[in-house]
Parts: sequence; C-alpha cells; structure tokens
Amino acid sequence: MHANPSEQRSNRLRRAGARLFPLAALALAVAMALPAHAADDRPIKSRVAPVYPEIAKRLKISGVVKVEATVDATGKVVNVKTVSGNHMLSDSAEDAVRRWKFEAGSGDATVDIDINFTNQ
Repeated sequence: MHANPSEQRSNRLRRAGARLFPLAALALAVAMALPAHAADDRPIKSRVAPVYPEIAKRLKISGVVKVEATVDATGKVVNVKTVSGNHMLSDSAEDAVRRWKFEAGSGDATVDIDINFTNQ
C-alpha cells in the first residue's frame, strides 16, 4: 500500500528538517559566539573626545550615551548607532566615535562604547 500524497510530503519535510537541524544549530552557536569575541579583541588605537553640545551644557544635561560601533578589518569605524542615552548628547557621541581608530583585526567587529558627558 502506498502513502497518500499528503503523507509523502510530510515524510519528505521531516527528513529535510532532520538534515538541516544540525546545520542550523551550528550556525546559531557561531553567531552567538562572534559578537562577544569580536568586541574583546579590538583595542583602541586613538580616541577623539566628544564636543559637549552648548545647549546641553546650558541645560545642565549630563549622562552616559551608549553607542554600538562597527569596525572593519583595518580598524576603521564604518558605522555607529546610539543604543541608549540622551538624544541631545547622542549626535556628539556618534560623531566622536566615528573618528576613533582601532587595531586591525581579522574581520569586522561590533564594539559597545560608553561616552560619559559630565557637566562641570
């Protein structure tokens, strides 16, 4: 007796899933391991201090702006985005980090950076 078309399709999908599951698990493990490793092995060669926005100074706004920077293999910052912090300070923090230089590495890395603005 032959299985009906629906059962045949279900069996094919089950076999394909059984073959793909180990590959998906491996890809997930590698993806989870890379960002943490990449952030740890990219020392900073040079930093540029952020310019404290005048309006933020006058309003006595201070705090930490957390940014995420993507660094290429040569150590150049290729992308920066604010993760958290005051919007009045975030543009200045991003502009400064864009001018930072990192040590060269084996590939792109994502680096988390805290920029502290203190109003004195």
